[in-house]
Amino acid sequence: MIEIKISTLSDGEFNRGVFATRDITKGELIHEAPVISYPNEEHEHIEKTLLADYAFEYGINHTAILLGYGMLFNHSYEANAVYDINFDNHTFDFFAYTDIKAGEEILINYNGEVDNMDPLWFNKDYEEAIAKQEELEKEEKEKEKETN
Repeated sequence: MIEIKISTLSDGEFNRGVFATRDITKGELIHEAPVISYPNEEHEHIEKTLLADYAFEYGINHTAILLGYGMLFNHSYEANAVYDINFDNHTFDFFAYTDIKAGEEILINYNGEVDNMDPLWFNKDYEEAIAKQEELEKEEKEKEKETN
């Protein structure tokens, strides 16, 4: 159903992605990725490695490294797949959010929800974008106070 190929989304050293080998129907389970979870306080050790770029939040006090193809799904704000965390099975379950054609790259929104357009935490401009967003929200609240 899926395979790893070179992705055109990046020209970096690790420019791989997950691609459909056949048509996949909306709602169909694409992949169950087992996880290795660890307490958040241990993440400082992972941050010193390349694995930090591939870690996912896993509940309130844990982080997880995904096995299988789980860490190879690329990000898009126009995702065609979504994932659910299955705490009972200790897996991230990837489902087709839309119909996906054979040969198409399977993309998820790293923010966790398909329609979440927040800046990604690992982008250089993340902190700047968050500060700008907070400033805009503050200005909107002040305008609301003035009109009331």
